[in-house]
Amino acid sequence: MNIWWTALVWIALALAASVVSVRLALSVALAEILFGMLGGNLFQLQPNEWVNFLAGLGGVLLTFLAGAEIEPEAMRQHWKTALTLGFFSFLAPFLGAMAYAYYVAGWGANAAKIAGIALSTTSVAVVYAVMIETGMNRTPLGKLLLAACFVTDLGTVVALGLLFAHTNLWLLVFVTILAVTLALAPSLTRWFFRQVGAHTSEPQVKFVLLLLLMLGALAVQANSEAVLGAYLLGLVLAGTMAKHRDFLHRIRSMTFTLLTPFYFLKAGSYISLPTLWGAAGLISVLLGVKVAAKVVGCYPLCRLFRMPHREATYTTLLMSTGLTFGTISALFGLTHGHITQAQYTVLVTVVIGSALVPTLIAQAFFKPSVEEISSVRPEAARQASLAYDEG
Repeated sequence: MNIWWTALVWIALALAASVVSVRLALSVALAEILFGMLGGNLFQLQPNEWVNFLAGLGGVLLTFLAGAEIEPEAMRQHWKTALTLGFFSFLAPFLGAMAYAYYVAGWGANAAKIAGIALSTTSVAVVYAVMIETGMNRTPLGKLLLAACFVTDLGTVVALGLLFAHTNLWLLVFVTILAVTLALAPSLTRWFFRQVGAHTSEPQVKFVLLLLLMLGALAVQANSEAVLGAYLLGLVLAGTMAKHRDFLHRIRSMTFTLLTPFYFLKAGSYISLPTLWGAAGLISVLLGVKVAAKVVGCYPLCRLFRMPHREATYTTLLMSTGLTFGTISALFGLTHGHITQAQYTVLVTVVIGSALVPTLIAQAFFKPSVEEISSVRPEAARQASLAYDEG
């Protein structure tokens, strides 16, 4: 087939998704998944080798950016509370969804693990967009929520890498080189950025790509997942990236313009509409399991950290959202043969539902007033981030 026709179809779908996301104020990732689903079911859109590579690279860069976007000062200020809330936000739905998939739905052991990982996530993209839109990103509560999201997704990425890694010599090599790279990357990156500066040929971007591709190649060789190294590299470089916002803007533009559309369109193309209609009951139950587990894991801790009921409920609902890492985990399971296409359809639909339903409920019924948090009750707003640390 003419490769240029194939590229034209994929880019046309990406453009249509982008326009719809702007017009309807949807997450572009969600719009691309939906257009990929239409392409796969109506036009039999099938990824080929080069699409798979671009999609894979897009997933790696997206994961790196998620780690690099963390605000180091917020993480230092709220690390104990964020670590506790983020950990249980990951653990409760991971165990709950895995147990339901294995014992009730009758899925195999590996498929149940993928279900637990895919439904344990919190969507940094969704939460970040809501925080920016409402202005809560400037409040202590908003900063705590964003920091906790990163901890949750770190648990997801680590679980994906560890549960499906094969113990062999390559795994030892990967872990060793990963540890050395993470230790040296901040100082090495700062030195390289000072030496070359910003140029049209983008040596800074190529340097980061070199590190990501090296870690990705070693991870795949060790039968692990490339996103593990990418997320950790993003975390350790977050401080450096905060001082080079122009660089982060350039690499983000490249990623979201050229690479992630292939990733999310590919993810959507695997969703089978006939399977979707037939599994509506299971999809609804798994969405309920995820949200209920998030409530169990997050709400009591929020109240323990002295959050008022409204703020605690709002935080819990936003921690229940999922999108990017849930899709990455499900696609990993499908491409590695751990889940079937029918199970993949169920999981991705639940992930999409979790991006929409908890967010709509939180914004409609529990959205706290930024002015009230910042001015009327400043001490109450700070309790969530200080109570645990003082204890």
